[in-house]
Amino acid sequence: MRRLSRKKALSLVKELDAFPKVSESYVETSATGGTVSLIAFSTMTLLAILEFFVYRDTWMKYEYEVDKDFSSKLRINIDITVAMRCQHVGADILDLAETMITSSGLQYESVIFDLTPQQRLWQRTLLLVQNRLREEHALQEVLYKTLLKGAPTSLPPREDGSMEPLNACRIHGHVYVNKVAGNLHITVGKPIHHPQGHAHIAAFVSHETYNFSHRIDHLSFGEEIPGIINPLDGTEKITFNNNQMFQYFITVVPTRLNTYKISADTHQFSVTERERVINHAAGSHGVSGIFVKYDTSSLMVTVSEQHMPLWQFLVRLCGIVGGIFSTTVCSSVFKGMLHRLVGFCFDVICCRLKLGVYRLREDMQPHEMNNLNHHQTPLLADHAPQE
Repeated sequence: MRRLSRKKALSLVKELDAFPKVSESYVETSATGGTVSLIAFSTMTLLAILEFFVYRDTWMKYEYEVDKDFSSKLRINIDITVAMRCQHVGADILDLAETMITSSGLQYESVIFDLTPQQRLWQRTLLLVQNRLREEHALQEVLYKTLLKGAPTSLPPREDGSMEPLNACRIHGHVYVNKVAGNLHITVGKPIHHPQGHAHIAAFVSHETYNFSHRIDHLSFGEEIPGIINPLDGTEKITFNNNQMFQYFITVVPTRLNTYKISADTHQFSVTERERVINHAAGSHGVSGIFVKYDTSSLMVTVSEQHMPLWQFLVRLCGIVGGIFSTTVCSSVFKGMLHRLVGFCFDVICCRLKLGVYRLREDMQPHEMNNLNHHQTPLLADHAPQE
């Protein structure tokens, strides 16, 4: 009884088979079918390999939200070389709340302003990358994904033992400021603080020594991340006027970076440059120097590296294989249907216009028609009858 019930269950399952098998004796192979199969398998393999490369790749996702962290300090990283002696120049920061931050976190180092050939090559390469970043914004994603892998973005040290005089001052280091708008001053004289604001002692500096030609090797906000190139890195300004003012207007955007290599809270920024000659007689008032005016954005950007999940890769792979296979099978069926449709249309046209065998049938006698049916082959017959 158990065997009978098993056989009945098995026969019931067989009846539910939606994919009946064709006996091999009814299967006919051809060179055309083999060629189509070869093309189909080659296409499957090529698309599967390309899909695997897409699966291995990652992309950056940008999300925006209101920055609720208004009580923390903002770090400013500075590395600027000015073509003046260190005893003649000073740097300080004054924010919107009239809070003066002296240059206690900054170091003054006497250096040579002119670059060595190796340093000049590095600077030209950096400026080339900057130009590409302005034209192709997607290149920034490549920098995000290749952090800690490229060469350092700081100016390489001078290797030659040059005997040239130290005619410039390198101001470098970092300071922490309030998260409000502020202004970084680099001008003549050392800064001093007093209740009415701030000032620079410039009375003992000769006007002929003013020279605010400068080079910004690095300027960034927030945590320093190796491999990130900031908009002002590599900027060099040369002037031959003693009364030149350089202004940089910066908008700082808090950025949270989450990649597979690093997670950090940093800041991006955009900059607008302006320079003019101070001439009180012509109505151009101001103070000679370098002024970096910055303001923070109320929005925060979260940049996270995304990767295609494994299940999605498998679904796409099955779609490629199944789609090509179904298209190949359907093309064979469509070919047979097209062949029958053309034959049917041909028969209808010949019958209407009395062409070919249909014309002969019209002119023949009944006994000749019977003879034709026994001895002649129709035009679209698949196999000729043998007698």
